[in-house]
Amino acid sequence: MDRAKEYIIGSLEQHLFFARIMKEHAFFLKVGFLPPNASFAKESEQLMRKFEELLARAIALSDHRLRRCFLDSCEIFTEFTDCAETQTQTLTGTAINCGLTARAKRLNCFDCDADLRITQPLLHQIRRLNQDGLQLVECLIVFKERLLCNLGSCSIFTVNYPLLIEHVLREARLYRAHLLRLEGMSNRGSREICDSELFWNRIMMEHALFIRGLLDPSEETLIHSADSFASDYKRLLERSAAANDKVMRRGGTLALTQEFRDFKQAGVSGIEECKIRSIILPLLADHVLREANHYIRLLEE
Repeated sequence: MDRAKEYIIGSLEQHLFFARIMKEHAFFLKVGFLPPNASFAKESEQLMRKFEELLARAIALSDHRLRRCFLDSCEIFTEFTDCAETQTQTLTGTAINCGLTARAKRLNCFDCDADLRITQPLLHQIRRLNQDGLQLVECLIVFKERLLCNLGSCSIFTVNYPLLIEHVLREARLYRAHLLRLEGMSNRGSREICDSELFWNRIMMEHALFIRGLLDPSEETLIHSADSFASDYKRLLERSAAANDKVMRRGGTLALTQEFRDFKQAGVSGIEECKIRSIILPLLADHVLREANHYIRLLEE
């Protein structure tokens, strides 16, 4: 794949996945605040709307400009996303632009037998999208850092764990790093694949910890399963730290993440059907499922 084609496809795929993740981060932050912190809730919603606009622009540019493996990965929507958005909108009273999911479902991959038509106006649009994405994610990073600082001083309250704020902050920084690399502002390091696995193993471990902590105490079997996944990922991280620069064995990671994906998938279904007792919003359950799907694609590539 030539450099211009890689730039266009890589940029669009990053935005389709991460802009949706970022808008949902802002949503989860917004609904976690109580009335005394209404200004934080308002700022969260403003960021959410801006990421919805960014995602809409990315979708508008993406038809026939994506890889088949990306579209088939279920990382930008799943079979549960429509229902999750509708239910979460009703439960929280915060409007969600569900039309973005409907538009994403209509996207097509590019034809491998035909050249992707590259024009200067298209390259200009992609560059502007990346630049605007960088500016917006920087605003979100600053907001999350400020929120984390206030939580550390116990000056505000939110139903979201401090670790969750750190978690979503790391993901925002990863999005920024991808965009900086696409724009030639940083170099692809020799340890990038290994570092990516370390990053996502930590994310998966924390997902398991969050799920464990948000399940109703009566859901003992699911709590035990979540705790087991957290322990498995923790062992992978410890093994990786001990290995230093040695090549990491990815087979075990892929099998574990596929198993965790299946656990999350059953969880989304159970939450949407009101069969699981928890304080997990349907959209949050779908959100972590999509991140597992994203990681599985990275491991398979």
